[in-house]
Amino acid sequence: MTRSLAPLRHRSFRFLVAGQFASNLGDACYAVALPWYVLVEHGGPLLLGTVLAAYGVPRTAALAFGGHASDRWRPWTVMLGSDVVRAICTAALAAAAALGPARTVILVPIAVVLGVGEGLFLPGSFAIVPTLLPDADLQAGNALTSGGTQLAMLAGPALGGALVALAGPGTAFAIDAASFVVSAATLAGVRSAQARAPVALGTPVAPADPPGAPAPTLRGLLRSQRVLQVMLLVIIAANLGSGGVDGVAIPSLAHGPLHTSAAGYGALIAAFAAGALLGTVAAGQGRRARRPAIVGSAAYLAEALFLAVVPYLGGVVLVAAALAVTGVMNGFGNVVMITVFQRWAPPDLLGRLTGLLLLASFGVFPVSVALGAVVVHDLGSAPFFPIAAAALAVAILLGLSQRSWRQLGTIGAPGCPTVSQPARRQPVRR
Repeated sequence: MTRSLAPLRHRSFRFLVAGQFASNLGDACYAVALPWYVLVEHGGPLLLGTVLAAYGVPRTAALAFGGHASDRWRPWTVMLGSDVVRAICTAALAAAAALGPARTVILVPIAVVLGVGEGLFLPGSFAIVPTLLPDADLQAGNALTSGGTQLAMLAGPALGGALVALAGPGTAFAIDAASFVVSAATLAGVRSAQARAPVALGTPVAPADPPGAPAPTLRGLLRSQRVLQVMLLVIIAANLGSGGVDGVAIPSLAHGPLHTSAAGYGALIAAFAAGALLGTVAAGQGRRARRPAIVGSAAYLAEALFLAVVPYLGGVVLVAAALAVTGVMNGFGNVVMITVFQRWAPPDLLGRLTGLLLLASFGVFPVSVALGAVVVHDLGSAPFFPIAAAALAVAILLGLSQRSWRQLGTIGAPGCPTVSQPARRQPVRR
């Protein structure tokens, strides 16, 4: 079995990957069906914006509680509950779409519940992977889960578009509801498989606490761990440009200087997505680096370089190629750094720490989009690409200036204080 597929030998992880792929495929169908349903049924852009805000704001607000719930009740329990609630809500949305036009009184409450459910779900979806795999398979496991999401995002819009065209948005909503049911069933399988045959996990990187030492808290780590402070700064600075690039600069570049069609714009988005999938696969196939934080940082710096030159290449083909390389570096760097973070974080705080980092990332998105809109309106689409690239590069260089960041994930380097937990055994040979 190749290194990238090795995590699939664990039954519980197979359940997770299958369920999350189905759920992400359903989400992609939903993403196509919702705006079509609202706009075609005379809801208008104002209603669409209201529904999207009713989804996005509660999702961001629920991230912190989702991380706490994941640590307290175990990730798969919170994820399963979230999937059940979202399945019911999406089924109600499918029924509403079949019975009549888009109505605020129906769509907004459903959007709020779906947003809260997503916010509760996301921290657990990152925190669950280290509980299912030995340390040696962790990076490949993260690559598989991330790659499945990216593959679903590539295939899902085409499937959603076909469903909406042939059977209407209600059918696409029903497919999304069914995907949540599949995800919930596989999470129940994860819990059952773990109860019958728990995975023998690897030795933690961080040293054991002295006897009687108090368990670290999230607030304590924020005060005492410089590397966590740097992580938050890097995430905020790096994401300051990404939302504006995706949501404003790329479509403006396609519509304006490139003079391409909607199909050409779609090709640009697909090029980045395909590159990200390739980078994710490469990270899953690679061995654990001796200095993984430096490797991940180098990938992000390369991403910034290619992003900066995107609007100056003069044609759709070359721009797509640059976006594809940008995607490769982004996908590779994300898998490496997610794995480094999971190895660093105390297991009993992993959900809360993940929720905190996701909150920093999601919270910057509205600011990034607004900044992108202002820059593109005043200066055109091209300048925003090097601005976003500079923000990313400065963030990574700031991280590299800190010894704690450079040593993050290095075998034998000082780690984060651990919390009281059962002793981990070496992986079982198979």
